[in-house]
Amino acid sequence: MDQEGADPGFSAVGEVAGGRVTVTVTGEVDMATAGALFEAATPVRVTAATLDLRAVTFFDSAAIHTLVRLAEHYAGAIEVLPSERVRRVLDISGLGGQPWLKDG
Repeated sequence: MDQEGADPGFSAVGEVAGGRVTVTVTGEVDMATAGALFEAATPVRVTAATLDLRAVTFFDSAAIHTLVRLAEHYAGAIEVLPSERVRRVLDISGLGGQPWLKDG
């Protein structure tokens, strides 16, 4: 992330089908963009979520915190498809064994 703000390549686009939102995320998820990820993943009247993080290039502690918040919000109804980098960060942080973490 540059010191001027959010990664210009970041996007978090949510699509709702039935009661599930699927959020496709690209770029860096960090302190500047984690809030946008949370907002995209929590539209009203949605009870399940899929986070496609396969195009994420950077994932920091703010991103981990957001992911944990989303896992709590959608207890038992979330799946996360990580990029290699995201998988590595989650493994290092001790979250690599979570049942919501899927092979991308």
